[in-house]
Amino acid sequence: MLSRVFGFGRRSFDSLSEQEILALAISSEEDDGRIYRAYADGLAQDFPQSAKVFEAMAEEEDGHRDSLIELYRKRFGERIPLLRREHVRGYYERKPDWLVKPLGIEHVRRQAEAMEQQAYRFYVEAAKRTTDASTRKLLDDLAVAEQSHETSAHKLEQEHVPGEIKVEEASAEQRQFILTYVQPGLAGLMDGSVSTLAPIFAAAFATHATFQTFLVGLAASIGAGISMGFTEVASDDGKLSGRGSPIKRGLTVGIMTTLGGLGHAMPYLIPYFWTATIVAAVVVFFELWAIAFIQNRYMQTPFWRAAFQVVLGGALVFGAGVLIGNA
Repeated sequence: MLSRVFGFGRRSFDSLSEQEILALAISSEEDDGRIYRAYADGLAQDFPQSAKVFEAMAEEEDGHRDSLIELYRKRFGERIPLLRREHVRGYYERKPDWLVKPLGIEHVRRQAEAMEQQAYRFYVEAAKRTTDASTRKLLDDLAVAEQSHETSAHKLEQEHVPGEIKVEEASAEQRQFILTYVQPGLAGLMDGSVSTLAPIFAAAFATHATFQTFLVGLAASIGAGISMGFTEVASDDGKLSGRGSPIKRGLTVGIMTTLGGLGHAMPYLIPYFWTATIVAAVVVFFELWAIAFIQNRYMQTPFWRAAFQVVLGGALVFGAGVLIGNA
């Protein structure tokens, strides 16, 4: 671990020979080609047009790798030394984001651009520090190749992903985000914030004991979070509805339900009843307005209608809790 962090056991770029630089370039092109294909595989189902872009970019990487291998054969023979980017200190690295599913289309596009820019800048800086003419020419050629990769990527995107398709893909990604995270999170926040009002404030006004009220709120919040999470996971596997992973939705709704309830339970850690109750009421006010904002922002619900619905529902549950507690 320490050797990876501090670079122990890795070569500096300045110590590499021309043969090793060429071997490093070959392995880098091979790795980038595999990464582009992994991106294409990850995007194929939801964004088929963008997947074609990365397939084409992978083919270009293969072509550059073949050219580099031919050059290597002419200069150094058939045996290519094993030298990868992780063997060289200070060499750019690739984060394995292609292993994360689902892939975000905009993230992948930005990452592909960054990949080409990193390689281009590296070879340009390396060429500046080289005095040998043939090595400098080699590094300059690699820099030009990487720069042409970036230009080709833009051309391929224009060919396979015209403006209207790009807009459609962005809309599809936003819709998937709402279905997988926003809707479950909003449902959890509403349930946690509203449904726990009655037991928490009923316990508060019935006992006037702040810590016992906190325990009631803690139990209600955690219980509701577990219940909502398991219900979300069990109710829909996401295959037919297109709502995404049930585990992600279950975790989202469970966590937001728990947080929604804890928001107005935590003030009852304050030992003074009326101070704790006033703080809890203020927290409830902000929770309800946050719910109205999320509905307006992501669900296109008119703000004042969302606010009226949420505040009215919260007020009714709050009033029920107070009345029961004072009975």
